Amino acid sequence: MRIPSALRRPLPAATVLALLLGGCGNDNDAFFQGYAEGDYIYVASSEAGRLTDLPARRGQQVEAGAPLFALEADRETAARDQASAQLAAAAAQLEDIATGKRPAEVDVTRAQLTQAEAASRRSATQLRRDAEQFRIGGIARAQLDDSREQAQSDAARVRELKAQLEVAALPGRDDQRLAQAAQVEAARAALAQADWTLAQKRQAAPAAGLVFDTLYRVGEWVRAGSPVVSLLPPGNIKVRLFVPQTALGGLKVGQALTVRCDGCGDPIPVRIDYISTQAEYTPPVIYSRESRSKLVYMIEARPAPEAAPRLHPGQPLEASPQ
Repeated sequence: MRIPSALRRPLPAATVLALLLGGCGNDNDAFFQGYAEGDYIYVASSEAGRLTDLPARRGQQVEAGAPLFALEADRETAARDQASAQLAAAAAQLEDIATGKRPAEVDVTRAQLTQAEAASRRSATQLRRDAEQFRIGGIARAQLDDSREQAQSDAARVRELKAQLEVAALPGRDDQRLAQAAQVEAARAALAQADWTLAQKRQAAPAAGLVFDTLYRVGEWVRAGSPVVSLLPPGNIKVRLFVPQTALGGLKVGQALTVRCDGCGDPIPVRIDYISTQAEYTPPVIYSRESRSKLVYMIEARPAPEAAPRLHPGQPLEASPQ
């Protein structure tokens, strides 16, 4: 049978696009098919340990800062206590260096000075007596020399103890104080590290959202960095749609679409925030005129946070331009 020439003319591009994007049944509006997807937050600890507490439950809505899980922390608690004690000891030693000797030590030196001053007075008196006796010939010169040496020794002892009292009131040497101050800072840094390590044993929700899944049970060993809870905040729910290449040129980032799904109620407005640069379902060798109609590109769009909970990951969707 001969086909009339009018029927052999190619269809207009708008007609082809309508056929490619046509909906089911009597719905003649263009639409794109896709599904809901989520960017999950996998909450993990940087430290390993046995899971001791799991207040988060799958399907539960949690607020930001809500506790999710805890690991055993006996070793980390002991390390923190040790670091705290070392900091206290280093700080006390620095204060001791800065204030000189203790009052009890100063009292001992002051008592020794009192004894030395009394001995010096006695030896000085004895020296005067011996000098007078030697002048009249009452004693030998050797005895006078002994008295003079004793008086000089006692006087030197007094000067020594006075100097010790002056030194006791001075703070430690600058180099010694700087070295001890560095020890205090090192102890403070060690305590901060111990506190951080201990805090890693308890993890809280970084944002409000849905506890999508829990990956361990209480009593199991959790490796360092292994996720225990997967969290899905409303802002992390997105829509993935697949658009024929013939319609790709009419879409741009920021453009508004309307999403419909079974049981979702009113249409949900979304905005495109990503358009893929690579085609899906492509022919293996060449883009023929017939095969180009099979090319689709993935786009991603985000719903408003208040409407996002109406979508569920994996849920089939249909979207159309507003």
